[in-house]
Amino acid sequence: MDVLTLLNLEELSIGLSNLQMFPLFETAHYIVSVMALREQPGVMEVAHRSPLACWFSSMLFCFGGAILAGLMLAEPPVAPFSNTVSVMLASVIWYLVVYSPQDLFYSVTSVAPVRLVLTGMKEVTRTWKVLGGVVQAQKKYDGLLVMIAVGWAKGAGGGLMSNFEQLVRGIWKPETNELLKMTYPTKITLIGAVLFALQQNQYLPLKKHHLMLIYTIFIVSNKIRMMLTGSSTSPFAHMESAVYHTLFARPAAYTPLAEEQPESSPPAKPQSASSSSKGATSADTGSSLTNRSKSSSAKDKAEEKKEETKDVANKKAD
Repeated sequence: MDVLTLLNLEELSIGLSNLQMFPLFETAHYIVSVMALREQPGVMEVAHRSPLACWFSSMLFCFGGAILAGLMLAEPPVAPFSNTVSVMLASVIWYLVVYSPQDLFYSVTSVAPVRLVLTGMKEVTRTWKVLGGVVQAQKKYDGLLVMIAVGWAKGAGGGLMSNFEQLVRGIWKPETNELLKMTYPTKITLIGAVLFALQQNQYLPLKKHHLMLIYTIFIVSNKIRMMLTGSSTSPFAHMESAVYHTLFARPAAYTPLAEEQPESSPPAKPQSASSSSKGATSADTGSSLTNRSKSSSAKDKAEEKKEETKDVANKKAD
Protein backbone atom coordinates (compact mmCIF):
# COMPACT_ATOMS: atom_id res chain seq x y z
CA MET A 1 0.00 0.00 0.00
CA ASP A 2 1.53 3.30 -1.11
CA VAL A 3 0.42 5.25 1.95
CA LEU A 4 2.06 2.79 4.34
CA THR A 5 5.19 2.79 2.23
CA LEU A 6 5.37 6.59 2.34
CA LEU A 7 4.93 6.52 6.11
CA ASN A 8 7.73 3.93 6.45
CA LEU A 9 5.26 1.43 7.94
CA GLU A 10 5.97 -1.36 5.48
CA GLU A 11 8.54 -3.00 7.75
CA LEU A 12 6.28 -2.55 10.75
CA SER A 13 3.37 -4.28 9.03
CA ILE A 14 5.59 -7.17 7.92
CA GLY A 15 7.05 -7.49 11.41
CA LEU A 16 3.59 -7.48 12.96
CA SER A 17 2.39 -10.20 10.61
CA ASN A 18 5.36 -12.38 11.63
CA LEU A 19 4.80 -11.79 15.35
CA GLN A 20 4.42 -14.94 17.46
CA MET A 21 1.39 -15.00 19.76
CA PHE A 22 2.68 -17.69 22.11
CA PRO A 23 3.51 -17.36 24.92
CA LEU A 24 3.25 -13.64 25.81
CA PHE A 25 0.14 -12.61 23.89
CA GLU A 26 -1.68 -15.86 24.58
CA THR A 27 -0.92 -15.45 28.28
CA ALA A 28 -2.42 -11.97 28.22
CA HIS A 29 -5.48 -13.40 26.45
CA TYR A 30 -5.93 -16.05 29.15
CA ILE A 31 -5.50 -13.54 31.99
CA VAL A 32 -8.03 -11.04 30.61
CA SER A 33 -10.50 -13.82 29.75
CA VAL A 34 -10.40 -15.39 33.22
CA MET A 35 -10.64 -11.96 34.84
CA ALA A 36 -13.75 -11.26 32.75
CA LEU A 37 -15.19 -14.56 33.97
CA ARG A 38 -14.42 -13.79 37.60
CA GLU A 39 -16.21 -10.45 37.34
CA GLN A 40 -19.43 -12.15 36.26
CA PRO A 41 -22.16 -12.20 38.98
CA GLY A 42 -22.14 -15.35 41.08
CA VAL A 43 -18.88 -16.80 39.70
CA MET A 44 -17.03 -16.80 43.02
CA GLU A 45 -19.87 -18.73 44.68
CA VAL A 46 -19.62 -21.32 41.89
CA ALA A 47 -15.83 -21.39 42.31
CA HIS A 48 -16.17 -22.33 45.98
CA ARG A 49 -19.07 -24.72 45.43
CA SER A 50 -17.77 -26.48 42.29
CA PRO A 51 -14.18 -25.75 41.18
CA LEU A 52 -14.62 -28.10 38.21
CA ALA A 53 -17.53 -26.09 36.81
CA CYS A 54 -15.57 -22.87 37.28
CA TRP A 55 -12.54 -24.36 35.52
CA PHE A 56 -14.63 -25.56 32.60
CA SER A 57 -16.23 -22.13 32.27
CA SER A 58 -12.80 -20.51 32.18
CA MET A 59 -11.66 -22.93 29.46
CA LEU A 60 -14.72 -21.92 27.40
CA PHE A 61 -13.70 -18.28 27.83
CA CYS A 62 -10.13 -19.04 26.75
CA PHE A 63 -10.76 -21.54 23.93
CA GLY A 64 -14.37 -20.81 22.99
CA GLY A 65 -13.47 -19.44 19.57
CA ALA A 66 -11.48 -22.50 18.55
CA ILE A 67 -14.20 -24.83 19.86
CA LEU A 68 -17.00 -23.06 17.99
CA ALA A 69 -15.00 -22.79 14.76
CA GLY A 70 -14.20 -26.51 14.96
CA LEU A 71 -17.87 -27.36 15.37
CA MET A 72 -18.77 -25.27 12.33
CA LEU A 73 -16.14 -27.06 10.23
CA ALA A 74 -17.19 -30.53 11.46
CA GLU A 75 -14.00 -30.93 13.47
CA PRO A 76 -13.79 -32.44 16.98
CA PRO A 77 -14.64 -29.78 19.58
CA VAL A 78 -11.95 -31.22 21.88
CA ALA A 79 -9.20 -30.46 19.36
CA PRO A 80 -8.18 -27.20 21.10
CA PHE A 81 -7.49 -29.20 24.27
CA SER A 82 -4.92 -31.34 22.44
CA ASN A 83 -2.36 -28.59 22.99
CA THR A 84 -1.35 -29.61 26.50
CA VAL A 85 0.96 -26.63 27.07
CA SER A 86 -1.77 -24.09 26.31
CA VAL A 87 -4.32 -25.90 28.48
CA MET A 88 -1.88 -26.13 31.39
CA LEU A 89 -0.98 -22.45 31.05
CA ALA A 90 -4.64 -21.42 30.99
CA SER A 91 -5.35 -23.66 34.00
CA VAL A 92 -2.51 -22.14 36.04
CA ILE A 93 -3.75 -18.64 35.22
CA TRP A 94 -7.31 -19.67 36.18
CA TYR A 95 -6.08 -20.88 39.57
CA LEU A 96 -4.05 -17.74 40.22
CA VAL A 97 -6.88 -15.38 39.25
CA VAL A 98 -9.56 -17.19 41.27
CA TYR A 99 -7.76 -18.85 44.18
CA SER A 100 -4.54 -16.91 44.77
CA PRO A 101 -3.98 -16.06 48.48
CA GLN A 102 -5.42 -12.67 49.43
CA ASP A 103 -6.40 -12.23 45.76
CA LEU A 104 -2.84 -11.05 45.17
CA PHE A 105 -2.63 -12.01 41.49
CA TYR A 106 -6.05 -10.54 40.65
CA SER A 107 -5.25 -7.35 42.54
CA VAL A 108 -2.02 -6.83 40.61
CA THR A 109 -3.56 -7.51 37.20
CA SER A 110 -6.50 -5.22 38.03
CA VAL A 111 -4.25 -2.16 38.35
CA ALA A 112 -5.23 0.20 35.54
CA PRO A 113 -1.86 0.40 33.70
CA VAL A 114 -1.35 -3.36 33.89
CA ARG A 115 -4.84 -4.07 32.70
CA LEU A 116 -4.50 -1.63 29.83
CA VAL A 117 -1.39 -3.43 28.60
CA LEU A 118 -2.95 -6.87 28.99
CA THR A 119 -6.14 -5.80 27.20
CA GLY A 120 -4.17 -4.30 24.33
CA MET A 121 -2.22 -7.55 23.94
CA LYS A 122 -5.45 -9.52 23.97
CA GLU A 123 -6.84 -7.35 21.16
CA VAL A 124 -3.74 -8.15 19.11
CA THR A 125 -4.59 -11.85 19.39
CA ARG A 126 -8.07 -11.08 18.03
CA THR A 127 -6.54 -10.18 14.67
CA TRP A 128 -4.72 -13.51 14.47
CA LYS A 129 -7.78 -15.49 15.54
CA VAL A 130 -10.06 -13.85 12.98
CA LEU A 131 -7.52 -14.26 10.18
CA GLY A 132 -6.83 -17.85 11.25
CA GLY A 133 -10.53 -18.70 11.12
CA VAL A 134 -10.92 -17.17 7.66
CA VAL A 135 -7.90 -19.05 6.28
CA GLN A 136 -9.02 -22.28 7.98
CA ALA A 137 -12.44 -22.05 6.35
CA GLN A 138 -10.97 -21.17 2.97
CA LYS A 139 -9.01 -24.43 2.95
CA LYS A 140 -12.23 -26.45 3.14
CA TYR A 141 -14.89 -24.27 1.58
CA ASP A 142 -14.30 -21.62 -1.04
CA GLY A 143 -17.30 -19.62 0.04
CA LEU A 144 -17.30 -16.05 1.25
CA LEU A 145 -20.09 -16.47 3.81
CA VAL A 146 -18.47 -19.57 5.31
CA MET A 147 -15.17 -17.76 5.66
CA ILE A 148 -16.89 -14.83 7.38
CA ALA A 149 -18.85 -17.07 9.74
CA VAL A 150 -15.86 -19.16 10.80
CA GLY A 151 -13.61 -16.12 11.22
CA TRP A 152 -16.29 -14.45 13.32
CA ALA A 153 -16.75 -17.57 15.45
CA LYS A 154 -13.03 -18.02 16.06
CA GLY A 155 -12.49 -14.38 16.99
CA ALA A 156 -15.56 -13.94 19.21
CA GLY A 157 -16.37 -17.49 20.26
CA GLY A 158 -16.31 -16.68 23.97
CA GLY A 159 -19.14 -14.18 23.54
CA LEU A 160 -21.12 -16.27 21.07
CA MET A 161 -20.98 -19.25 23.45
CA SER A 162 -21.91 -17.19 26.51
CA ASN A 163 -25.29 -18.92 26.94
CA PHE A 164 -23.69 -22.36 27.04
CA GLU A 165 -21.02 -21.11 29.43
CA GLN A 166 -23.70 -19.70 31.74
CA LEU A 167 -25.52 -23.02 31.60
CA VAL A 168 -22.38 -24.72 32.92
CA ARG A 169 -22.63 -22.46 35.98
CA GLY A 170 -26.32 -23.23 36.42
CA ILE A 171 -27.62 -20.00 34.85
CA TRP A 172 -30.00 -19.78 31.92
CA LYS A 173 -30.53 -16.34 30.44
CA PRO A 174 -31.53 -16.63 26.77
CA GLU A 175 -32.19 -12.89 26.62
CA THR A 176 -28.40 -12.33 26.84
CA ASN A 177 -27.80 -14.04 23.49
CA GLU A 178 -25.16 -12.16 21.52
CA LEU A 179 -27.21 -12.41 18.35
CA LEU A 180 -30.05 -10.50 20.02
CA LYS A 181 -27.87 -7.72 21.39
CA MET A 182 -24.31 -7.81 20.14
CA THR A 183 -21.58 -6.28 22.26
CA TYR A 184 -18.69 -4.25 20.89
CA PRO A 185 -16.17 -7.16 20.70
CA THR A 186 -18.66 -9.25 18.72
CA LYS A 187 -19.38 -6.40 16.31
CA ILE A 188 -15.75 -5.49 15.71
CA THR A 189 -14.87 -9.16 15.19
CA LEU A 190 -17.62 -9.51 12.59
CA ILE A 191 -16.28 -6.46 10.76
CA GLY A 192 -12.79 -7.93 10.84
CA ALA A 193 -14.04 -11.26 9.50
CA VAL A 194 -15.73 -9.49 6.60
CA LEU A 195 -12.61 -7.47 5.78
CA PHE A 196 -10.22 -10.43 5.92
CA ALA A 197 -12.59 -12.62 3.91
CA LEU A 198 -12.81 -9.95 1.21
CA GLN A 199 -9.03 -9.56 1.22
CA GLN A 200 -8.46 -13.31 0.93
CA ASN A 201 -10.78 -13.38 -2.08
CA GLN A 202 -8.96 -10.38 -3.60
CA TYR A 203 -11.95 -8.08 -3.35
CA LEU A 204 -9.90 -5.52 -1.38
CA PRO A 205 -6.85 -3.83 -2.91
CA LEU A 206 -4.79 -4.48 0.21
CA LYS A 207 -2.06 -6.86 1.14
CA LYS A 208 -2.66 -9.13 4.08
CA HIS A 209 0.00 -7.64 6.36
CA HIS A 210 -1.23 -4.12 5.58
CA LEU A 211 -4.79 -5.02 6.57
CA MET A 212 -3.50 -6.74 9.71
CA LEU A 213 -1.67 -3.58 10.76
CA ILE A 214 -4.63 -1.27 10.09
CA TYR A 215 -7.13 -3.53 11.83
CA THR A 216 -4.88 -4.15 14.84
CA ILE A 217 -4.13 -0.47 15.36
CA PHE A 218 -7.82 0.37 15.17
CA ILE A 219 -9.08 -2.25 17.63
CA VAL A 220 -6.25 -1.72 20.13
CA SER A 221 -6.51 2.08 20.16
CA ASN A 222 -10.30 2.05 20.29
CA LYS A 223 -10.37 -0.50 23.14
CA ILE A 224 -7.89 1.51 25.19
CA ARG A 225 -9.91 4.68 24.53
CA MET A 226 -13.07 2.97 25.75
CA MET A 227 -11.32 1.77 28.91
CA LEU A 228 -9.86 5.18 29.69
CA THR A 229 -13.13 7.02 29.14
CA GLY A 230 -15.32 4.32 30.67
CA SER A 231 -17.51 4.31 27.57
CA SER A 232 -19.14 1.23 26.08
CA THR A 233 -20.60 2.96 23.02
CA SER A 234 -19.61 1.48 19.71
CA PRO A 235 -17.83 3.88 17.32
CA PHE A 236 -20.21 2.63 14.62
CA ALA A 237 -23.36 3.50 16.60
CA HIS A 238 -24.42 6.36 14.30
CA MET A 239 -23.75 4.35 11.16
CA GLU A 240 -25.67 1.37 12.58
CA SER A 241 -28.62 3.58 13.42
CA ALA A 242 -28.67 5.12 9.93
CA VAL A 243 -28.50 1.73 8.21
CA TYR A 244 -31.21 0.32 10.44
CA HIS A 245 -33.65 3.17 9.86
CA THR A 246 -32.92 3.13 6.13
CA LEU A 247 -33.16 -0.58 5.41
CA PHE A 248 -34.88 -2.37 8.27
CA ALA A 249 -37.20 0.04 10.09
CA ARG A 250 -40.83 -0.60 9.14
CA PRO A 251 -43.57 2.05 9.28
CA ALA A 252 -46.28 1.72 11.86
CA ALA A 253 -48.78 -0.99 11.01
CA TYR A 254 -51.99 0.26 9.33
CA THR A 255 -54.97 -0.06 11.64
CA PRO A 256 -58.38 0.37 9.93
CA LEU A 257 -60.90 2.64 11.55
CA ALA A 258 -63.28 0.89 13.87
CA GLU A 259 -66.81 0.45 12.54
CA GLU A 260 -69.24 2.98 13.88
CA GLN A 261 -71.53 1.45 16.45
CA PRO A 262 -75.24 2.47 16.58
CA GLU A 263 -75.94 5.11 19.08
CA SER A 264 -77.60 3.78 22.19
CA SER A 265 -79.70 5.69 24.63
CA PRO A 266 -77.67 6.99 27.49
CA PRO A 267 -78.10 5.02 30.67
CA ALA A 268 -80.39 6.41 33.29
CA LYS A 269 -78.60 8.51 35.76
CA PRO A 270 -78.73 7.16 39.28
CA GLN A 271 -80.73 9.20 41.69
CA SER A 272 -78.78 11.23 44.07
CA ALA A 273 -79.00 10.78 47.79
CA SER A 274 -80.89 14.06 48.18
CA SER A 275 -83.57 13.09 45.64
CA SER A 276 -83.98 9.68 47.24
CA SER A 277 -84.33 11.25 50.63
CA LYS A 278 -86.87 13.70 49.26
CA GLY A 279 -88.82 10.83 47.76
CA ALA A 280 -88.77 8.97 51.02
CA THR A 281 -90.01 12.07 52.88
CA SER A 282 -92.88 12.65 50.44
CA ALA A 283 -93.86 9.00 50.70
CA ASP A 284 -93.96 9.21 54.50
CA THR A 285 -96.06 12.41 54.33
CA GLY A 286 -98.58 10.80 51.95
CA SER A 287 -98.95 7.73 54.11
CA SER A 288 -99.56 9.86 57.23
CA LEU A 289 -102.25 11.89 55.43
CA THR A 290 -103.99 8.71 54.31
CA ASN A 291 -104.00 7.33 57.84
CA ARG A 292 -105.45 10.59 59.16
CA SER A 293 -108.25 10.61 56.57
CA LYS A 294 -109.09 7.01 57.40
CA SER A 295 -109.27 7.74 61.13
CA SER A 296 -111.50 10.82 60.58
CA SER A 297 -113.94 8.89 58.39
CA ALA A 298 -114.19 6.17 61.03
CA LYS A 299 -115.02 8.74 63.71
CA ASP A 300 -117.74 10.27 61.49
CA LYS A 301 -119.31 6.87 60.98
CA ALA A 302 -119.28 6.18 64.70
CA GLU A 303 -121.00 9.51 65.44
CA GLU A 304 -123.66 8.81 62.78
CA LYS A 305 -124.40 5.44 64.38
CA LYS A 306 -124.75 7.09 67.81
CA GLU A 307 -127.19 9.65 66.41
CA GLU A 308 -129.22 6.90 64.72
CA THR A 309 -129.43 4.94 67.97
CA LYS A 310 -130.53 8.07 69.79
CA ASP A 311 -133.30 8.73 67.23
CA VAL A 312 -134.48 5.13 67.51
CA ALA A 313 -134.58 5.43 71.30
CA ASN A 314 -136.54 8.70 71.14
CA LYS A 315 -139.05 7.16 68.79
CA LYS A 316 -139.54 4.20 71.12
CA ALA A 317 -139.93 6.58 74.01
CA ASP A 318 -142.56 8.52 72.11
